[in-house]
Amino acid sequence: MKNLIVVESVDEWPRQLGDFEVVSDIDYFIEEHFQESKNYRVFNLCRSYRYQTSGYYVSLLAAARGQKPIPSLSTIQEMKTKAFVKITSDNLDALVQKSLADIKSDTFELSIYFGKNIARKYDKLAAELYKYFASPLIRAKFSKKNKWLLSSIGPISLKDVPRSHKVDLIYFAESYFKNATVRKPVKSARYSLAILRNAAEELPPSDDKAIQRFIKAAQNQQIEVDIIGPDDLRRLAEYDALFIRETTNVNHHTFRFAQKAKALGLVVIDDPESILRCTNKVFLAELLKRHHIPTPKSFIIHRKNLEQMLEKLPVPCVLKQPDSAFSQGVMKATTREEIIEKVEVMLKESDLVIAQEFMPTPFDWRIGIIDNKPLYACKYFMARGHWQIYNKKENELDYGHAETFPLEEMNPKLITLALRTAAAVGDGLYGLDIKEKDGKYYIIEVNDNPSIDAGVEDRVIKHHLYDEIINVFVKRLERKTKGYSE
Repeated sequence: MKNLIVVESVDEWPRQLGDFEVVSDIDYFIEEHFQESKNYRVFNLCRSYRYQTSGYYVSLLAAARGQKPIPSLSTIQEMKTKAFVKITSDNLDALVQKSLADIKSDTFELSIYFGKNIARKYDKLAAELYKYFASPLIRAKFSKKNKWLLSSIGPISLKDVPRSHKVDLIYFAESYFKNATVRKPVKSARYSLAILRNAAEELPPSDDKAIQRFIKAAQNQQIEVDIIGPDDLRRLAEYDALFIRETTNVNHHTFRFAQKAKALGLVVIDDPESILRCTNKVFLAELLKRHHIPTPKSFIIHRKNLEQMLEKLPVPCVLKQPDSAFSQGVMKATTREEIIEKVEVMLKESDLVIAQEFMPTPFDWRIGIIDNKPLYACKYFMARGHWQIYNKKENELDYGHAETFPLEEMNPKLITLALRTAAAVGDGLYGLDIKEKDGKYYIIEVNDNPSIDAGVEDRVIKHHLYDEIINVFVKRLERKTKGYSE
């Protein structure tokens, strides 16, 4: 893959130097070979990345052209996000305190050029910050009260680099490009995979035995596997791929892991787009409606239309918070008074609530899909005496049993509906929950992080289930590797 530096004026940088090409933003926009080739790693050194500036469009067009922009638009956004900056500060706290211990003032600025600072004593801190915020030129600002905190971080342009730093900047760039495509070999492994788990999770999407089967399947493909946890965001740059086996949500570290993995160029399942689309029931309801996918009758409720909706809502109905998962944040209302009461509670958490026709069945079909291909078919039965698969009572959790079936025994209409629905969401790993009533099928949920437990979803095809999922990682990694080498 070719390295391309994009600047607003080529006079700002030596034109022929090192293992990279320097072009102006205008040339990058209009020259045909930049438009047609995916074989570029685009280092965006424009003066501003603000919305609709040249810098913004360089990263936007690079992504649209299938190239690799640095910084990506998601990285630019992360630098503006206070919560992400705070998490980074917390994760790097020990290193920050150690690195800045000798600073006498209450503020400090660290300039980072291609992952390095001109003072070698800050190299480790600079490198770690670059892992979180991959951008050619960054300035991190720290402030001290009781201890040092990262207060802000953002990209800087070439004109913000002091003249006395320019020689170092060019040297750092040359060193970066010489080493950019060289990965330290790990024994005989072709690739490295991080599996994100959370030991504290009550209902993880995969049990320990299933995780071991994933590891074995990966090792059979010469993929080295590490299990990482919620505190390991900084380690993502060490890997080629990320597999999230923790229940996802947008306002959650799992989403930040997915975003960061994508920004770093990793193959990631679940990808951030899938998490966004699946975990928000409002988005999903609108998406399924647009694609004419059959669902129970659904309604979007907010404070201003609640009274109007009461005339339309079927009774009983199911009320869902937009970010509900694992039957949490989902309630059944059997009277109009109960609808009002429960919606009022939900509207304290979210501006919108989904109401859905109640469709009682003894089980839900669960069809597993990856890369737009069916993986497994299960029946998830309702918990005893309950209308959902899970029934949480105080400190006790009850759930219905599951049965697994060969795909070839399934009604083709069921599989076709699952595939059509998954394709509307993306090409990741999904679990489609489907109701069967009066010979017809209705989509209930699309889960981006479906359960895969030993002895359940793998009951029919055994180890082949894990092989199929790992094969998708391999295929995507090989595609990326081939793209970089062309």
